[in-house]
Amino acid sequence: MSMTDPIADLLTRIRNAHIAKHDRLDVPASKVKLEICRLLKDEGYIEDFQRIETGSPQQDIRIYLRYTRTGDPVIRRIQRVSKPGRRVYRGASDIPRVLNGLGVGIFSTSQGLLTDRQARDARVGGEYLCQVW
Repeated sequence: MSMTDPIADLLTRIRNAHIAKHDRLDVPASKVKLEICRLLKDEGYIEDFQRIETGSPQQDIRIYLRYTRTGDPVIRRIQRVSKPGRRVYRGASDIPRVLNGLGVGIFSTSQGLLTDRQARDARVGGEYLCQVW
């Protein structure tokens, strides 16, 4: 079964796993999903991730979710900005700050996937994939 928007599927699975208070989840692997997970880990929104072998040609990514000491999810909100039906692009000077810098935006640029801060520092624009806080 083919998926129309694999990035939205990843974000939805993370959101649903947090609601169900799971400590980890498995999602089908792709290069873009691995890079999104790397950025989320670097920004402190997830504990860790690893690529796992499933025995089939399709590999999975195991994502270990992060919670606060009181048991609340670290990710308060995660949402897709650019969608297959409506792509959203931002120039280097138009990159918005997510929650006045408390959140993070993820951009697909010519230099790979970057956070909003990294894209602003590198002065590159691109497709605004998602935002997390």
